[in-house]
Amino acid sequence: MLNMPPTVSVIIPTHNSSKTLGACLEAIRRQRHPVTEVIVVDDASTDDTRAIARRFPCRLLVTDRNGGPAAARNRGISASTGELLFFLDSDCAPEPDALANALAILCEQPDVACVHGIYALEPLVDDGPVEAYRLLHGHHWRLRHVGRVRTTLFAICLIRREVFTSVGLFDENLRASEDVELGDRMGDRYGVVLTDTVVCRHDDDSRLGALLRKQFRRSQLLIPVALAERGPAGIRANSPAGLLTATLVPASVLLAPLTGGWPLVTLLCFALFSVAEPSLLRFVLRQRGPAFTAFFFAVHLMVQLAVVTGAVVGGLRHLTDRDFGPTRVTAAKTSR
Repeated sequence: MLNMPPTVSVIIPTHNSSKTLGACLEAIRRQRHPVTEVIVVDDASTDDTRAIARRFPCRLLVTDRNGGPAAARNRGISASTGELLFFLDSDCAPEPDALANALAILCEQPDVACVHGIYALEPLVDDGPVEAYRLLHGHHWRLRHVGRVRTTLFAICLIRREVFTSVGLFDENLRASEDVELGDRMGDRYGVVLTDTVVCRHDDDSRLGALLRKQFRRSQLLIPVALAERGPAGIRANSPAGLLTATLVPASVLLAPLTGGWPLVTLLCFALFSVAEPSLLRFVLRQRGPAFTAFFFAVHLMVQLAVVTGAVVGGLRHLTDRDFGPTRVTAAKTSR
């Protein structure tokens, strides 16, 4: 009897994604490995997202209230039938061999239950220098962690259905880091691989103000999720050295009355911040040259400061609001 290939359900959570959803679904149609079904979960969009989804051979699920990516993914899981679930963010367009390459890793390494990939350096839609910064940074930190990891990232991810049966679904109390929290629950029971053979083009943030607000908002969950981790810390997009040295730059400005030549001190602090991650500095220089590298680290400084500020605010919220953070942490507090 011939071995039949596993069935694959594609699950795409989406909210106001009319700009990119068509490219995402078109990329699914071009996959070398066939898929069993495509499920688009529209999380209360107010634009033309649903109309675009209906142009493609997919099943469209619609929610009346925005519940966040965890809730949308959970609804997709419940509606799907595949043995394997291929998750995609609606602003990602996988390369034609992405699914086949992820499936090959699962077949070659039976202890692996989850394979996720990286962003390409080329954007899905070119929206300017801020987006170029985001893609360079996102590509670099994912590439740095390629191999066996403890963290799951679901922008582009193939996972065995049995994982959700065993550890449960996404924590709907989280509107960010829900995939990281799920990976922590998987622990050492399921192998996880981050690979550079599974690649997607991504439409990333392109406006600086919106990017900083997003980083501030998302980083508020860093401390609550980290405190809930059962094992060693997993993938981190930002290094402790980069975050620490970033805080020195505004600190040097605040201390200006105590230092005679404060512009020089601030410039020295910025230089220290720029070399805090040598591999990142070399990577950006190699890819885009000195002029863009200066721009890159100016934006990177603002992003790091938004992350630090958000983490501090989130830590304080975690102390004062028992409902802020992963559900299982809340339950543990309540039982005391």
